[in-house]
Amino acid sequence: MLDIMMVLGSDQTDKDVEIVALRQQVRILERRAGSKPQVSRAEKVFLAALAAKLQKGGKARLSGSLLLFKPGTVLKWHRELVKRKWTYRQSRNRVGRPKIDGEIEALILQLAEENPRWGQGKIHGEMQKLGFEVSEATVRNVLARHDVPPAPERGGSTWGAFLNHYRHQMLACDFFTVETITLRTLYALFFIELGTRRVRIAGCTAHPEATWVAQQARDVVWEMEEANALGFRYLIHDRDSKYCEAFDRVMASEGIETVLTPPRAPQANSYAERWIRSAREECLDHVLIVNDRHLLRVLQEFAGYHSHERPHQGLGQRVPLATMPPRREGAIQRRDVLGGIVHSYSRQAA
Repeated sequence: MLDIMMVLGSDQTDKDVEIVALRQQVRILERRAGSKPQVSRAEKVFLAALAAKLQKGGKARLSGSLLLFKPGTVLKWHRELVKRKWTYRQSRNRVGRPKIDGEIEALILQLAEENPRWGQGKIHGEMQKLGFEVSEATVRNVLARHDVPPAPERGGSTWGAFLNHYRHQMLACDFFTVETITLRTLYALFFIELGTRRVRIAGCTAHPEATWVAQQARDVVWEMEEANALGFRYLIHDRDSKYCEAFDRVMASEGIETVLTPPRAPQANSYAERWIRSAREECLDHVLIVNDRHLLRVLQEFAGYHSHERPHQGLGQRVPLATMPPRREGAIQRRDVLGGIVHSYSRQAA
């Protein structure tokens, strides 16, 4: 009876608004997935506007028209929309120091990364020298925003920086195993030059005894002497018992100091470990090895391709031992390595 009296006492506009509000709530109820109806932002705006119109007719009409939501909930949506409106306007009209140019910010980060011992004052001075008008506070804010620690915390020398500085004076070597077609385990010994990434396959055997290991070290040293490439001071290898005293004496006789990696730390010999991964993924996983001579021939061919034709990400996609700059003209030709397991591409000479 109360609803009938309210309808009879209201004008046509109020009735239309109430009908629209009820229809909107029915649509929300029809698509309800769970016990609680999901309302989009657009629907909140629409219902809040209708509630504001119905509120002029009294709280009774507002309560009778909102069946799914409490009147306080819809009014709270309206207050949030008003708050968002004024917050958005203030953010658009906000004044203050203009945002730093992206190029300047990138340069500040570059200077901090390339010079870990430089503080914000030194970086600020370098920016002034380059003609950029930025304050020291701006430099400090940029470093803080990108979580760049101050100079004392990032000024220490890292193992990677040390290796990068002395890489042309360092060799690394390692053993890895390969299973033959008859499930016989073979051991392959190789050396890799950290500066050029050149790989030398020392030998392959099923019995890596001390005498054999020492002889492979002599052969590699003689090979590098003939190629006038024996200018190394350090050799990195792990603590495997296969590296006998005679092996280290051969290296010491050429002025090469042995550096042992920490126990169970293959990442300390990362260059050698990365080459083993490349050899397995690109070569050995696609070949059935018959015996040690077959393995030696396969590894030597792959090592030649790896050193003279394969681009390396660690070298900026350059080929380690490229004899000439890349050609820009000429027909492209393909060379099959290891019977077509690996393909190498080059341009024909004009």
